Amino acid sequence: MPNSDLLPSLLSKINENQLALEAAIMELTSWVERQGGVEIADNMREALDTIDRNEEFIKLTLAVLMTPE
Repeated sequence: MPNSDLLPSLLSKINENQLALEAAIMELTSWVERQGGVEIADNMREALDTIDRNEEFIKLTLAVLMTPE
């Protein structure tokens, strides 16, 4: 397999890791909020919004990279 064929697979795995981290941080955010850290939880949600805003672009780009020429 040429190195250029590995790039889409690598980026896909990085994206999967990013989404798994997002889910874990959301769990922590909920816990922090239940402990009374409402302001901290709000800040965490704002940071996670970046992942949400970029997710569709990442999916579309990966689809293009994985499409055979």
